Amino acid sequence: MALKLHWHKDYLFQKRLGLRLPLDSFRFDFRGNHETGGQWKQGALHDDLVDLQVVVDYLKETYGYVIELVVGHSRGSIVAFRWLATTEDGKRVGAFVNASGRYRMPSPAGTIWRESFAKQGYHVWKVTVARKEIVARITPQDLDEFISWDTSFVWDQFPPTTDVLTLHGLADKTVPPYDALIYAGALGPRSPGTHTLHLMEDADHNFTGRQDEVVDVILQWWELRQRAKVEGPDSRAMTILKSGVWVPGMGAKGKL
Repeated sequence: MALKLHWHKDYLFQKRLGLRLPLDSFRFDFRGNHETGGQWKQGALHDDLVDLQVVVDYLKETYGYVIELVVGHSRGSIVAFRWLATTEDGKRVGAFVNASGRYRMPSPAGTIWRESFAKQGYHVWKVTVARKEIVARITPQDLDEFISWDTSFVWDQFPPTTDVLTLHGLADKTVPPYDALIYAGALGPRSPGTHTLHLMEDADHNFTGRQDEVVDVILQWWELRQRAKVEGPDSRAMTILKSGVWVPGMGAKGKL
């Protein structure tokens, strides 16, 4: 079973990926998004963590599923990292795709939000979710909670057996691509788990116009990982996974 996380279940590449993955998958809306009730808050990452565990418990108890793969984008990746590292269910997950995940929590948007805070005590954020315009009110407390979310645990608490693919666009203006390099540095030395970094030239935060390419990369990485499990630790597939930086079709190109 694969779990896919972001604002809502059909966001960006998630639906396309679900249709092509060679295993059952489940997509869901975090609270306050699309078809899930409740209130969305910028800083309420702990609420997202609770939502994720509720979904996992439901899939286990109702259908007997075991979570083998988690795919997160942006905020979904931030939440997934914490869940994988701190829960018994998460520590048993074999693979994780981190797409556009933030490591350094202070965001460039914070500067704009603070200007609004100074003027009116809050910031009005207009965003489109599932083709509907949503107006969210962000408060100073929301911003403080968001930027105080700790990500440093990935250096010494992330499961040593989980294979990770980090995808990041080099034209990302929301989360700097350097954050992907930080994750590579933190997760690369683990063993037997691997970390593979794939950077997409000219791709933005949401991989606009590149959705099918994102799906292709994830599927190729998944196939490579399955081959490595069958062929063993000395196989070429495992060598590529351990190489650090990966360009599909071009083999290993270096190590970070």
